[in-house]
Amino acid sequence: MLTSSIGRLRAIGLCEGISFLVLLGIAMPLKYLAGIPAAVKVVGWVHGLLFILFMAALAEVAVTRRWGISRVLGALMASVVPFGPFVLDARLRREQEGAAGA
Repeated sequence: MLTSSIGRLRAIGLCEGISFLVLLGIAMPLKYLAGIPAAVKVVGWVHGLLFILFMAALAEVAVTRRWGISRVLGALMASVVPFGPFVLDARLRREQEGAAGA
């Protein structure tokens, strides 16, 4: 999976998507309901780092695979919507499987 630019984008996207859900579903409630602000600080930092890595991987794919601006913007939008990275991953996986079969 990590040997191609698409594979790296998928892997980082999945990690980024999970970190976003952890931030929204676990860390934020811990901060606001249990008074533990450190949860958001730690998870937010990790999520931020993964988001930057996602942007770098997206830039690599956009250049190497010659993606159009609409495709890049679609991937960017998927990265900021809860569960969006998982939808993006499913589409990229189908494309990879289709290209391997062709």
